[in-house]
Amino acid sequence: MSGALDRYEAMLADLSSAGRRRALAPIKGVDFASNDFLGLAGSPELRLAAEAALARGAPLGAGASRLLRGNDPEHEALEEEAAAFFGAEAALFFGGGFMANFALFSTLPQRGDLVVHDALIHASVHDGLRAGRAERRSAAHNDPQAFEDAIRAWRAEGGKGRPWIAVESLYSMDGDRAPLADLMAVADRHDGYLVIDEAHATGVWGPEGRGLGAEFEGRDNVISLHTCGKAMGAQGALLCLPKVLSDFMVNRGRPFIFATAPAPLIAAVCREALRLLRIEPARRRRLQAMAEQANAAVAKRGLAEASGSQILPVILGGDVRTMTVAAALQAQGFDIRGVRPPTVPEGSSRLRLSLTLDATEADLAALLDALEI
Repeated sequence: MSGALDRYEAMLADLSSAGRRRALAPIKGVDFASNDFLGLAGSPELRLAAEAALARGAPLGAGASRLLRGNDPEHEALEEEAAAFFGAEAALFFGGGFMANFALFSTLPQRGDLVVHDALIHASVHDGLRAGRAERRSAAHNDPQAFEDAIRAWRAEGGKGRPWIAVESLYSMDGDRAPLADLMAVADRHDGYLVIDEAHATGVWGPEGRGLGAEFEGRDNVISLHTCGKAMGAQGALLCLPKVLSDFMVNRGRPFIFATAPAPLIAAVCREALRLLRIEPARRRRLQAMAEQANAAVAKRGLAEASGSQILPVILGGDVRTMTVAAALQAQGFDIRGVRPPTVPEGSSRLRLSLTLDATEADLAALLDALEI
């Protein structure tokens, strides 16, 4: 078909000229880019867990959706252990955080409800809301009053359903924390739900790495998402929620119903990762110490504002400059990536400095010296 690809080539050319064309790159250099915060992805502990699971007969693939023949004992064991660990009534295992968020927001908020989400919420939440039935509104980042005002305005306009508040506990591109106690109070005042995406806090923050919203887990108006592919070093995601909402997801959540179940082998590895979170606090403490050191250093050197977490954005502004600096740092042996719009707001292109235990304190010091640009 003549010219069938022309429009795609033109759009890619536009991205190139704006400095926004993406491409896959091989893994190389010291890790300051991944979300393998505790260094578990390549750990001998998870390798041994995989070997043990294979030895006891855990299959590589599920072969079907959970509602057909894909419901393996490893899935059920992981969900039971995760619910107990995080303090929820039930847990539901998904193949990834994006799909878990998409399933949640396209299924649970009902027609007539309102979802007020933080302006910087994950893209998966936006996509789930677009596929769902509820009305949606954005609230200014980390501003509980903005959430309150949005709900009050909706009620004044005749809104009759339930309000939902959707936030990340620790934001993936800025590394700052949500004011969860204040947001919980807003949800309670309006008989609403609070959804806490713990993707970048799970394993790192909270008691035993249970997340920044651990104190609210188990309430009937709280749902949390804990990813297994970041600090837990594996793959997948766990929705922790009341049992009735878990059952509703199994019955109405199309991304759950119609997807082949995650690999039982991965579920077994996730079980081991949960055990490590509980019994190896030294990993978490070491990462938190690195984060404290890095936050103090970037603030002292004027490179960035301290985020207070293991994620520090060094905002450079321009897309081309950001990618040029990232390439220069990569050439020096540091795997640090540039992040541009639409992932971040216009004019805020940045280097996303992500601290992991795959790097040493000496690696961090060398990177901070190289960052003096």
